[in-house]
Amino acid sequence: MASTNLVLEGVELMLFGMGSVFVFLTLLVLSIRIMSRLLERYTPVAAPAPASAPMAVVDAAQEPAADVLEAIQAAIHQHRARRG
Repeated sequence: MASTNLVLEGVELMLFGMGSVFVFLTLLVLSIRIMSRLLERYTPVAAPAPASAPMAVVDAAQEPAADVLEAIQAAIHQHRARRG
């Protein structure tokens, strides 16, 4: 086989492969568009969800209880005592 014949067969195979992929992807896009239009036509429009009540806002300026502060201070003191 001559090298030019081999190159032509490679180009032919490449074009066949690229063409088949192009046709497949085109059919895929068309089928997705058709299914989308069918779904838009035959499915009912969903009603918007009712707005839920707003959640309670916690004030960031609230201080923790005294016993919580004491526990935090004790933990900090223990941590610093262990570190040296």
